Amino acid sequence: MSAQPYDPDNIFAKIIRGEMPAFKVYEDEHTLAFMDIMPQVPGHTLVIAKAPGADMFELADEALQAAIVTTKKVAAAVKQAFDAQGVMIAQLNGSAAGQTVFHLHFHILPRNAGIELGFHAREMADAETLEAHAARVRAALANG
Repeated sequence: MSAQPYDPDNIFAKIIRGEMPAFKVYEDEHTLAFMDIMPQVPGHTLVIAKAPGADMFELADEALQAAIVTTKKVAAAVKQAFDAQGVMIAQLNGSAAGQTVFHLHFHILPRNAGIELGFHAREMADAETLEAHAARVRAALANG
């Protein structure tokens, strides 16, 4: 059980329901992937489970499996789209671990040597940049 109760009105739940916009790159029955609006690096992408759950301990195994499979697929596209040497995957559970949105999600961060990560949740990227980054990831997914 999560220390933080699940809030069905969290920002990710609203994005799933179409109540809030997102720069989407991938969606299937169980998951949704979109650009982080406060990216730590260009290409910072999020994958969320559509099933409700504050963290991995609350989510049913099937939903968690779907989320990691989508994360693998989208991470490969992010790596290609941003010509990254590597990819960092982060998944935080609980506020002590740095989780700020209590809905299961994975961070995909393309990484290149010598480029430092920015601080998370500090500075919002502009919409044009986010849409351009989303288009690059969608193109990489299409070329697959």
